[in-house]
Amino acid sequence: MWRVEGTASDPEPSLSDGFARIAARSDFFDPTRPVLVARAPGRIDLMGGIGDYSGSLVLELPIAAATWVAAQPIADPVFVVESAGAGDLSADTTVTIPLADLVPPCGPLPYVDARALLTSDARRAWAAYVAGAVVVLHRECGRPLRHGVKMLVHSDVPTGKGLSSSAALEVAALEVLTVLTGATLGDRELALLAQKVENHVVGAPCGVMDQMTAVSGRRDHLVEILCQPAELRGHVPVPPGLEVFGIDSGIRHAVSGADYGSVRVAAFMGYRIIADAMGLGARPVAPGRVSIDDARFGGYLANVTPAEWQSRFRDVVPVQLAGRAFLDRYQGTTDAATTVDPDRNYAPRVCTEHPIDEHVRVRSFRDLLQTGAADEESCVRLGALMYQAHASFSACGLGSDGTDRLVDLVRDAGADVGLYGAKITGGGSGGTVAVLARVGSGPALATIAARYRAETDRPAAIFSGSSSGSRTFGVQRLLPV
Repeated sequence: MWRVEGTASDPEPSLSDGFARIAARSDFFDPTRPVLVARAPGRIDLMGGIGDYSGSLVLELPIAAATWVAAQPIADPVFVVESAGAGDLSADTTVTIPLADLVPPCGPLPYVDARALLTSDARRAWAAYVAGAVVVLHRECGRPLRHGVKMLVHSDVPTGKGLSSSAALEVAALEVLTVLTGATLGDRELALLAQKVENHVVGAPCGVMDQMTAVSGRRDHLVEILCQPAELRGHVPVPPGLEVFGIDSGIRHAVSGADYGSVRVAAFMGYRIIADAMGLGARPVAPGRVSIDDARFGGYLANVTPAEWQSRFRDVVPVQLAGRAFLDRYQGTTDAATTVDPDRNYAPRVCTEHPIDEHVRVRSFRDLLQTGAADEESCVRLGALMYQAHASFSACGLGSDGTDRLVDLVRDAGADVGLYGAKITGGGSGGTVAVLARVGSGPALATIAARYRAETDRPAAIFSGSSSGSRTFGVQRLLPV
């Protein structure tokens, strides 16, 4: 019924499966007209994690599982998006929105109005990741969608597992919508716009590493990103003989959850207190927000060295601090994605310390990988850095009994069976544990997953494989036969 015009530049066998799923939907698309198709992978956060919003270096592996978004212009002035095979009985699988609601004739829709429109109904809120891209392109690029469109989503990236299913969806949606609106976006600009969808429309205060990986990932390479705010430093190959796995803890992860948000707020509290201790002036720019002219650290905690933290700032940043007391003294933070809750207590010291130390750990991890060696001593050192990162992450309050148990099981099995390191991924509070292992260690990992299932009665699915980002795939056209 359709044929692919040309071929994607990443010749992966799984691509034919994705095209076939879309081509089978002649009940949704008009089979006599072309369809645009984009694809973006999920990711395993190997090192860096929540350090991204504090400017840390991060190392991310694009995974084999991906999200596909297909689009076809239609005559009716409506935006229609359907999630194929979602399997979530609590959600509407098809959402229809009048185009004028997303692209008002009076000008771009304010983000606060877009969030209310797209997220107030929980059954339809998943569509905000797609429809939000229409709003962002109009507001940030002056590129309104001027005609109706049907969009079909099919994702192999499990939701709620800390594998960045949301970023994969945002990026794939933006890829096809840039073509439909006539926008031209560089890789970095596309990733930052996808982050705006999540921050300002969906309302999740994520950093940018997930979107950067979904855009610029390279198969079997770690994407090296300096999140200041989004600088792609390169692609570090996973050394021959090593492999990255993910094990699902069975505990649902949510980047918009209160734990992640409170840890992020506490880190920005810490930065604000450090800036004050340095005598840097703060200028109020909005209720609860300030601007700081910081030539020393550039506004990023990751640029504070561990030595400076220990000698000058650690004792200045409190272990615990009430939101109201912080606001009374400091007026707010520099973070546009979160707000300080005056009625909540925060833990700024540990949440400030984590990205400062993590930035150093990630650089050490990268340097070891760049030697290209996979000798036993190097592998054990890589694993030790992962275990340190996990402990620091959990100290911030983002651990869980399941992820901690999986890390312990990997550590107990150890290098003798080819398992070198493990840590929680992404935003934490459940989700997936990343494992660095020698190629051929699948059976040892399967044994751990089986033991975990027996102990907890949770699924413990294992994820493996890698694929490239949306820019390698490009926007493909399915043409009628």
